[in-house]
Amino acid sequence: MVSRAGGWPVHGGVLPRGALLWQRSMVNTTRTTFLRGPPGRRQIDKGKGPDDWRGHKTAMVSHAGDDRAVVEALQSIEKEEEVEFQGEAVAAWVGAAVAFGAGVWYFLGVEKAEEYFAGYLMEQSLSLDNLFVFILVFNYFQTPTECQPKVLSYGIASAAMLRLVMVGLGVELIESFKPVFLGFALLLLYSSFKLIAEGDDDEEDLEENGVVKFCKGAMRVSDEYDGDNFFTVEDGVRVATPLLLALAVVEISDVVFAVDSIPAVFGVTLDPFIVYTSNMFAILSLRSLYGFVSVIMTRLKFLDKAVALVLGFIGTKMIADFSGYHISTELSLLVVGCLLGGGVATSLWLPEPTDAA
Repeated sequence: MVSRAGGWPVHGGVLPRGALLWQRSMVNTTRTTFLRGPPGRRQIDKGKGPDDWRGHKTAMVSHAGDDRAVVEALQSIEKEEEVEFQGEAVAAWVGAAVAFGAGVWYFLGVEKAEEYFAGYLMEQSLSLDNLFVFILVFNYFQTPTECQPKVLSYGIASAAMLRLVMVGLGVELIESFKPVFLGFALLLLYSSFKLIAEGDDDEEDLEENGVVKFCKGAMRVSDEYDGDNFFTVEDGVRVATPLLLALAVVEISDVVFAVDSIPAVFGVTLDPFIVYTSNMFAILSLRSLYGFVSVIMTRLKFLDKAVALVLGFIGTKMIADFSGYHISTELSLLVVGCLLGGGVATSLWLPEPTDAA
């Protein structure tokens, strides 16, 4: 619960340090200026005129404004430090993925290594798009920041198991019934078209989202969070907290995302080992990647369109392969890298225009 004291947000009944310093200084100033006599017998100095009182009020407002500016500056520095820390964590996971790819190259050869890196890059790009939806879910449910890592950890664990099943079933389906490969390609082309057709100003209303409606109807949910607990007791009845509802939406959304990501990697290779390991290294970095992307997402306004183009390219490649026209893994890796790099570069070169004050 968030309450307010003197205009300051109070989290868990504790005032921010800036608020405490400001209130303490105001008390000391008031004692010095308005109170006279020994501590046991303080009276308001009625001799002060209106101008004196007005001047003191102005000083108080100015003092409060200066203090708020300092707090905002400190918060900005803290935000930059958080971005740097999350960026280092993402770099560590990427380094681990590259090291594993080097091992694939050493033990299985160049071709398998190229397939691994193409699959990893593709899954990582799709994961970025998924993270935008996770951010939307957390904002909608007003999930406390300290509770979000728990939801992400559970989501990553379930995603690992889900993809293991989907990779196995997908390979079996394609090998036993080749037209399934074409069906996956058409699914990717549809997803690509849908992403491109969506306007930049289209904001999804989660209140009308089918997944959210289903989860709300399937469980009784309390109105308040209870720390990082998924369940709480309300009027003597055990009920779910909004944190469990957020987890359920994230889990079901990941099932939908996997329907795109797994077929996309099938467009590069049908080797289940390469498909699964490339997926896993992309998924394992999601928690660190979320903290990084949630801060910089507003700067990457063209990334979702780049991901849409990647899906379209892979869908086209799968149709070409099905028709007997093979597109090499090297070319696929180059195209995917250029599309994603172009999306990031364009976002940085053409930032969102700022509204005039």
